[in-house]
Amino acid sequence: MRSAAVDDRSLPAASAPHETRANSVLRPIVFGANDGLVSNLALVMGVAGANPEPGIIVLAGVAGLIAGAFSMGVGEYISVQSQRELLDYQVAFQRKQLRDAPDQERRILARIYTERGFTDEEAARFVDAVFDEPDHAVRLLIFEEVGLDERSIGSPLAAAAGSFVAFTAGAFIPLLPYLIATGSAAFIASLGISLAALALLGTGIAALTRRPAAFGAVRQVLLGGIAAAFTYAVGLAIGVGVR
Repeated sequence: MRSAAVDDRSLPAASAPHETRANSVLRPIVFGANDGLVSNLALVMGVAGANPEPGIIVLAGVAGLIAGAFSMGVGEYISVQSQRELLDYQVAFQRKQLRDAPDQERRILARIYTERGFTDEEAARFVDAVFDEPDHAVRLLIFEEVGLDERSIGSPLAAAAGSFVAFTAGAFIPLLPYLIATGSAAFIASLGISLAALALLGTGIAALTRRPAAFGAVRQVLLGGIAAAFTYAVGLAIGVGVR
């Protein structure tokens, strides 16, 4: 499904920066918190639907929080570290190619830019300028041929820690009422604060993606609510069947 077109009137001025470092840091935190909130809300609602002893709901919520946080942290570490390892390999491989077949690499880069509208002369001048600095040539060839850019690859440890903390914070929200109350009061409070948190996260995601705040909030609440309702219905059916 294609996303809706962006209205030019909602775009910032042409002189505005495309991205800020703060947004680059904020994005994985917001999405990590969203994953934790939605997954643990669905888990807690699913278990609550079976109407077990209160301690079972807490146990399931804590287990979901811990398991999900470690899964997110490990997943982010492996993802980012794998990208860095692939980049290191590509850098070594590209350096070897520049030593062994520099003319071939020049032709490859020149062809890429002629296909983008450069004349042969313009492409040749550009390639000559790039190849005057081998490190620049290596990194540009890697970017053009493989799509890897060191600037877009962060720290594996920072990515893992950020995802772990963000997921934990999000997953704790639906669990909190069950730590201080039981029964219908805990259920209603868990659902209420979780939907409110989803609306807040949706607003944050809308800000990152330059969408209307109301659109982001409603979408997030709707999708999270559907997940919670579905798992609650499954838990209810299983609970009735077991009883």
